[in-house]
Amino acid sequence: MAQLFTPYTLRGMHARNRVVIPPMQQSSGIAGMASLWHLAHLVRFAMGGAGIVFVESTAVEARGRNTHGDIGLWSDAQIEPLARIAEALRQQGAVPAIQLGHTGRKAGMQKWWVGHGGPLTQVDAEQGEPPWTSVAPSALPVGPGWPTPQALETIEVESLIHAWGESARRAREAGFSALEVHGAHGYLIHQFLSPVTNQRQDRFGQDRMRFALEVAEAVRREWPEDRPLFWRVSLADVVDGGLELEEMVELLCKLKARGVDVVDCSSGGGISSHPTQGKSVSNSLRFRAETAKLLREASGLQVMAVGLIITPQAAENHLQAQQADLIAVGREALYNPNWPVHAEVALGVNHNYATWPQQYRMFLVRRAAAADALRNRCSAANRTCT
Repeated sequence: MAQLFTPYTLRGMHARNRVVIPPMQQSSGIAGMASLWHLAHLVRFAMGGAGIVFVESTAVEARGRNTHGDIGLWSDAQIEPLARIAEALRQQGAVPAIQLGHTGRKAGMQKWWVGHGGPLTQVDAEQGEPPWTSVAPSALPVGPGWPTPQALETIEVESLIHAWGESARRAREAGFSALEVHGAHGYLIHQFLSPVTNQRQDRFGQDRMRFALEVAEAVRREWPEDRPLFWRVSLADVVDGGLELEEMVELLCKLKARGVDVVDCSSGGGISSHPTQGKSVSNSLRFRAETAKLLREASGLQVMAVGLIITPQAAENHLQAQQADLIAVGREALYNPNWPVHAEVALGVNHNYATWPQQYRMFLVRRAAAADALRNRCSAANRTCT
């Protein structure tokens, strides 16, 4: 059997295969609440055969949203709609997972299909989506034309650490089986880690890893021992003026000691990447496989690979080369929500639609039989059928 479709067990989590749908922002929440869009959007991936399905980055406080359409877990009222999604994913055979995040100085953006995806403006305010004051480790704007964020006071940083723990509790109560902390893409945790964005003089500036480590501790206190904890990093960081490779290894080793199990290796999203005007890095977003393998070997963490992994054979090759333990398929899954079950066919491990939803199987088996019969008639008649 192809390694991609071997079961995956970590702590008390059991996934039917190693295909993961990563968090993908939809900007379709209503007042911070998950909507019917999220239910339909996510459940189709479970029906398509994915082993683990992540809910998009979910804000730990209202100020931490990218857009007005982002969802959150800063209130107990937000648990119920997410609990419905978790249960629906589980019913369709996928592990329900969720990412917690805070965008820091990148908060208050337009939805990507509005304007140019820049900061909210007076025009947006007149349409019911006013800007709000973003926060960051230091009062440094994202780039030219962006508002200057408010530098967090030490007591506010401590309050945010508590907020991460409370959001993890709510994720637990919502019934999710895996949780990820977003520490990449130039968002708040990443901003604390990077010398580009953290110029503080308190203990969270003197030790730039401190905020990330205390968040990990707060989350793990609320997250059950039998459920795995993921952590997202930006592999582009090592060429983007952020953490050096040695620093990233040190961070991951310290996170592992605090209960993190998997490093989600995002190929893009360095500290100076879009929409900042900093150092330019490759925008191919192709999985930086060798860097991920180095981190895997040096930290002892499992690796989830992210970055334009499109074909089933490419996914299988990364696993066989021990460059990853899990394969995240994002944009390609949007194009084809049935990517996992189609990949099974391509790798020769799915017969008679055995892993498709049972409600579909009879129709698909009959469809295949009809197609075979048509091909046989065409062959017998020595002509080509289309």
